[in-house]
Amino acid sequence: MGKTSCLPSLICFLILFFIPSSTSSSFVRGVHPLDYKYFDSKVIKCKDGSNSFTKDRFNDDFCDCVDGTDEPGTSACPRGKFYCRNLGSRPHFLFSSRVNDHICDCCDGSDEFDGVTYCPNTCIMGGNIEYKTEIHQASNIILKKESKSYGRFDMIHNIKDLKVLTLLQLITLLLGALYLFYRRAKSKKCRNHL
Repeated sequence: MGKTSCLPSLICFLILFFIPSSTSSSFVRGVHPLDYKYFDSKVIKCKDGSNSFTKDRFNDDFCDCVDGTDEPGTSACPRGKFYCRNLGSRPHFLFSSRVNDHICDCCDGSDEFDGVTYCPNTCIMGGNIEYKTEIHQASNIILKKESKSYGRFDMIHNIKDLKVLTLLQLITLLLGALYLFYRRAKSKKCRNHL
């Protein structure tokens, strides 16, 4: 009886212990991980020095900075840049005007979060679904130059994320095995009582 009542506690402990550690990075939509700390204060300066804004005005769909610093996760600023994390594929930047434009530009679908367009995560399957339009090709060429400086960090970051995913899969398998063991022990106990 003692072993079977410990199983739910063990499952809860594993879930509470491992899941928060996998999501511990302070994810900010549209922002490169190297810039997370930049946006981690109450008052944030625009990167071009033109203005400053409070944290509650970040990604509020109103452009406070000429360079789009305050709106990387929306399409409010014409000069803004959105960072596609693309876990399992190559991360890149795109113009924030392409956020929620009903075209899946990021292979992880993070640029289409308004719920109107469904973007399946195709990163693990080999990357972005390419759209053959001149506008998208031209903006990718311009933004590719800017994203090269982050390449080494992204590779290390992706490896860490893949390790976390692998760990979560192993935990899921372990929990499944424990559940099957629990069910088998319970059914044996029921058979013994008959």
